[in-house]
Amino acid sequence: MNTSALPPFWALLPAAGIGSRMRADRPKQYLALAGKTIIEHTLACFLEHPQLRAVVVSLAVDDPYWPTLACARDPRIQRAEGGAERADSVLSGLLRLGELGAQKQDWVLVHDAARPNLARSDLDMLLTELANDPVGGLLAAPARDTLKRASADGRVQSTVDRSGIWQAFTPQMFRLGELQRALADALLAGVAITDEASAIEWAGQAPRLIEGRSDNLKVTRPEDLCQLASLWQLKS
Repeated sequence: MNTSALPPFWALLPAAGIGSRMRADRPKQYLALAGKTIIEHTLACFLEHPQLRAVVVSLAVDDPYWPTLACARDPRIQRAEGGAERADSVLSGLLRLGELGAQKQDWVLVHDAARPNLARSDLDMLLTELANDPVGGLLAAPARDTLKRASADGRVQSTVDRSGIWQAFTPQMFRLGELQRALADALLAGVAITDEASAIEWAGQAPRLIEGRSDNLKVTRPEDLCQLASLWQLKS
């Protein structure tokens, strides 16, 4: 692929969470995977891309782990102050991107810090498919398993029709100005924002779904790390 034909972009990683479901002694993005921390693997896919302008990582103010990483001294990576929720961290990161020279019409790719298995082919496909899209969009995959709606007592209430149901991944790619406005307005209105696409949806837009690889896994629970470790072992 001719990468020079792809649009330039900025990347943003919200990484201020503690990942309590991992039951680990540190935030999940700093757990070891194939000789490096998860966040180092996550950053690598972006840092190796020629169209990257810069990366902003939104971190907890008192994060003791980030300064110990070699990538913390990479001039292409800048730090922003993270917030209590993902939306707060993303909004803070967008403001930092503006300080670095990002313009309102520039593309920003927001990616989970604990999603280290992003394939370069998926990243290039996202950039290609959305380069001229009026809204933007996200990597995702159609639901494969049967879905159940649960009742309050933990029993099956009904089976959900999975046709048209997609699992949202990251990166999620939107124009800086549009995303910043959507997030700020949603937070002001007290709307629960679970990802960047939900903020854009709340603003009345319809993000585009780009089908990506199902192994673009996010580390949330201990078994996720085991699954990724197995995948990386197969790669080596």
